[in-house]
Amino acid sequence: MKATIFDIKEMAVHDGPGIRTTVFFKGCPLRCRWCHNPEGLSMKPQLMYKEIRCIGCKNCQTECDHPECKPFGQCIHACPENCLEIVGRDVTVNELAEELKQSANVLGDTFGGFTFSGGEPLMQAEFLSELCDKLKGYNLCIETSGYAETEIFKKVIEKLDFIIMDIKIADTLKHKEYTGVYNEQILANFEILKNSGKPYIIRTPLIPNITDTKENLTAIKEIIGDSSFEEIPYNSMAGAKYKMLGMEYKL
Repeated sequence: MKATIFDIKEMAVHDGPGIRTTVFFKGCPLRCRWCHNPEGLSMKPQLMYKEIRCIGCKNCQTECDHPECKPFGQCIHACPENCLEIVGRDVTVNELAEELKQSANVLGDTFGGFTFSGGEPLMQAEFLSELCDKLKGYNLCIETSGYAETEIFKKVIEKLDFIIMDIKIADTLKHKEYTGVYNEQILANFEILKNSGKPYIIRTPLIPNITDTKENLTAIKEIIGDSSFEEIPYNSMAGAKYKMLGMEYKL
């Protein structure tokens, strides 16, 4: 079994308890206008072009036999300024588990555990479930939108030690407008999480005039009750990657 990931970040300190290694899965069912990880939206590998470094040599247009370059019609290895990068790689469960265990060994007793982020890791739930089995004994955490079928959500959180879940917008119509999906499934899964006995925290990204309004934050706090809650500051550099990926930033 394989999954597509786009990054592994070591020494992460905001992705769950302790110093962690975070795996970023490609693919997300939401299209939040403010997404700061656009390379996580598509499940397919993408070509990132860092135009600011380009010296116009056109070496990248040289024909090559590299299998990784073929889908993009450009040779990523020919660029002297490293302007081109393929974002996304396929890994097997065993390959990823071994790679992650090696990163854990470096930190020793200071290692807090592994966090699965994205994108939306629940889009590759079967792989994630098997990966959790391979990493049993480590502290396992997920960062999720909560947008997944109920049985998938239940199955995965049962194997985790800590859950970080977003509730972005309380109003279902506004949620659809700004994220591309309604929020009924997310709120239903929150109730499952709340009653699961698992430690968790709810996060809301503070997007000016969208999520960061008194009306929205009050409504979210009414929904989550006494749950642990964290407000995440807006990333003003969120749009920078879109142009490099040939995508439009819609905020």
